[in-house]
Amino acid sequence: MGFSCRIPCVKPLLNNRRRQKRLAWAKDKKDWTAAEWSKVMFSDESKFCISFGNQGPRVWRKRGEAQNPRCLRSSVKFPQSVMVWGAMSSAGVGPLCFLRSKVNAAVYQDVLEHFMLPAADQLYGDADFIFQQDLAPAHSAKATSTWFKDHGIPVLNWPANSPDLNPIENLWGIVKRKMRYARPNNAEELKATIRATWALITPEQCHRLIDSMPRRIAAVIQAKGAPAKY
Repeated sequence: MGFSCRIPCVKPLLNNRRRQKRLAWAKDKKDWTAAEWSKVMFSDESKFCISFGNQGPRVWRKRGEAQNPRCLRSSVKFPQSVMVWGAMSSAGVGPLCFLRSKVNAAVYQDVLEHFMLPAADQLYGDADFIFQQDLAPAHSAKATSTWFKDHGIPVLNWPANSPDLNPIENLWGIVKRKMRYARPNNAEELKATIRATWALITPEQCHRLIDSMPRRIAAVIQAKGAPAKY
């Protein structure tokens, strides 16, 4: 009958109210061109683990070699991990920030001050830009809103639970796929691997991702606010 057994794609849970808000947001932005989206700096945090779970490599082996140490992938109960903040635009990527503690409003404003502002200088120079962030509590805190107002930086309104609309999510995926065969032994080696892989991201890759924004918007409208393929 044409059915195949597949692992389902994982998407954030969206209730009807959130779908309607996503749809309204997409309709409001449907006329934005790729050139307009190039003025947006996208940001996000992502978790990197020494063990990447099921994303590890496959092995070539013969019958009876399943338990051969060379054919095993080791796992640990509590793998070391790091949380990373990053930003991108159509011009490329900004510097990474490795977060050492839980991100509250004060920690996040420190990230903005010491990493987002240098990224803006690097990616936009003196040109105006709009900053994108999700609706995490530290991002939407009143103190953080005041920080943006004090610095004269406009923030893009953003629908909840919408990683499919953020091209930096695809960038994290690219970095993690490139790191699939890396074997860091500790958190410091993991950070070094992330930095080296992030540095390989080209402006052309970022430009292509930003160029996809009009298509993402159209896909959300077509799906009536439900998750899109991105």
